Amino acid sequence: MNFNLTILGTGSAIPSFGRFSSSQILQTHNKSFMIDCADGTQFQLRKYEVKTNRMGHVFISHLHGDHCFGLISVISTLGMLHHTNDMYIHAHPDLKKTLQPQLDYFCKDLTFKVYFEDFDPLKNEVIYEDRSIKVSTIPLVHSMPTCGFLFKEKEGLPHIDGELVKFYEIGVKEIKDIKNGADFIDDNGRVVPNSRLITPPTPPKSYAYCSDTAYTERIIPIIEGVDTLFHEATFAEAERHRCKATLHSTASDAAHIAQMANVKQLIIGHYSARYADLNPLLDEAKAIFPNTKLSTDGSKFSW
Repeated sequence: MNFNLTILGTGSAIPSFGRFSSSQILQTHNKSFMIDCADGTQFQLRKYEVKTNRMGHVFISHLHGDHCFGLISVISTLGMLHHTNDMYIHAHPDLKKTLQPQLDYFCKDLTFKVYFEDFDPLKNEVIYEDRSIKVSTIPLVHSMPTCGFLFKEKEGLPHIDGELVKFYEIGVKEIKDIKNGADFIDDNGRVVPNSRLITPPTPPKSYAYCSDTAYTERIIPIIEGVDTLFHEATFAEAERHRCKATLHSTASDAAHIAQMANVKQLIIGHYSARYADLNPLLDEAKAIFPNTKLSTDGSKFSW
C-alpha cells in the first residue's frame, strides 16, 4: 500500500514568503494521519483539497505554537463540515490542559468526540497501532520536550505464485492456508511444500518525521533504512552558529543523518524566515545526500 504525503506548511515560527508553518498529512491504508498542526492549517487543507473524512489521528511533536496553534481551528472547521470520525490527539500531556478549555468554550456541539492520548516525548515507544501500521516516537533534541514520529507498515503475508495456483488448481481456502504457512495437498495426496509455492512479502513501507531538532545521531538506530525521512533544515551552513542557540539543524545536518541512517529518500523543510530562495539549502543537502527533495507548501510525495 502506498504512502502519500502532502506538505501543508514548510515554514518555521515566523510565516514568510507565502510559507505556512508546520503541518503534514500522511495517507495510507485508507487512513489519514495529521502530523503537527500550525496556525492556518485549516486553510491549507481546503486549498490543497485534502480529504479529511478518514482523518482520525493527529500527532503533535511538541508544544511550540508553530506546531500546534492550528488545532482548535481545524477541529472547529471539521465540526462545521459535519465530520463524524472521532479525533485522537497524540501529544505531550500539557496539550490537554491548554486545548480542553478552548474545546469546551468554542466547540460544544461537535459531531465527533476528541480524545487526548498522552505520551512522553523523551521515550522511544509505540504510541499507536492498528492492523496495518504502527507509530513510534523518536526522541529529539530541542528547547522543550520534542519527538518525531516513525510510521511503519506491518509486514504482510507472502505472495503465492499465480502460475502454480493454476497448475495445481489451488482453491481460495487453500491459498489463505498456504499464505499462513501450510503445505498444499492435492487430490491424489501429493504434498507440495509451502516454500515452493510462495515468494517473500512486499517489504513494509516507512516514514520518519524529525522536526524540530538539533543535530543528533541518537535517532539513527530508530530511523535506520526508512523509505522516506523528513528532517528539518532550518538553516544553511552560513548560519550554523544559530543552531546552538535555537537547537535546530542545517540542511547539511539533515543530509548527514540521512546518509548515516541509510534512508532511501530525504525531504527537507521547516525553513527559517530569512530564506526567500531555498535552492541553496537543497544544494547543501544534495552535496552530501543526492536523493534529497525540497518540500514546499502543497508538495506531494508518494512511495
